[in-house]
Parts: sequence; C-alpha cells; structure tokens
Amino acid sequence: MIDVEERLRGLGLDLPEPAAPLAAYVPFVRAGDLLHVSGQIARDGGGVIQGTLGQDMDVESGARAAQSCALHLLAQARAACGGEWGRLVQVVKLTGFVASAPGFFDQPKVINGASELMVAVLGDAGRHARSAVGVVALPLGAAVEVEGVFLLR
Repeated sequence: MIDVEERLRGLGLDLPEPAAPLAAYVPFVRAGDLLHVSGQIARDGGGVIQGTLGQDMDVESGARAAQSCALHLLAQARAACGGEWGRLVQVVKLTGFVASAPGFFDQPKVINGASELMVAVLGDAGRHARSAVGVVALPLGAAVEVEGVFLLR
C-alpha cells in the first residue's frame, strides 16, 4: 500500500487543512462507493491564486495553481476517509476549470498540474478520466478550480 504522507513529504509538499465551503454547499458527498469532492480553488500561503491564463498568467503558473487544487482535493478526501488513506481506491475523474482569456487554448496543459500530482502521490490509483474547461471567471478571482470523484472502499 502506498504511504501517501511519505510520498507528499518526498515531493516537498504538505496537505493543507480542508477548506470550508464558500457558499451553500458541502465540501464532499459520499454516494455509495463514490466520493464527490466539491471544486477546490487554487490557494497558497498568500491566499487565493488569482489570474487569467493567457492574460496575466502563463501555463507553468497555471499548472502550479492546478497542483494546489489537487492538494486541496486530497485534503478533502483524507477528511472524508477519516484520515485512513487505505480507504481511497482510485481517483475516478477530475474536472478542471481554468480562468481563460479569449484565444487561450491550453487548458489541458494547465490541468496537467493536478493530474500529474495525483499520479505522483497515488501511483496508478491516481490515474483518472478528466475534463479541462476554459471559463471567463472563477470564484474569488481564482485562476483554477478542480473538482474530483474518488472511489472508496
């Protein structure tokens, strides 16, 4: 079994505290064996990572923002599992939303930041289906938001 905490430390990463909802929703819902985690916006030590890809943010910065979203998704998944990583079987699907300027078409490259983190931390269990969508704006001016579906035991 993969030691998620050890893998995170090896990557020089820490999971943040699970973020509280910004509006009238819950951070996650379990439906049978599926865990649906609400969209997590990009955050760092300074707060929300804001920007618009193709305008004031490049793909590399956007991918780092998507990685932040993935860390927040994992924090919510850990909370949903009561801290028992052994209950997490698979990342089923990620949906990434990228604040995009007109003419910006590299949303998949941005969301790779989240996808690659899931595989780096969870191995084959991190491989997933995915959508990457460009949007005009995200909550709090965030550059990226990612939601996830996980299979639990």
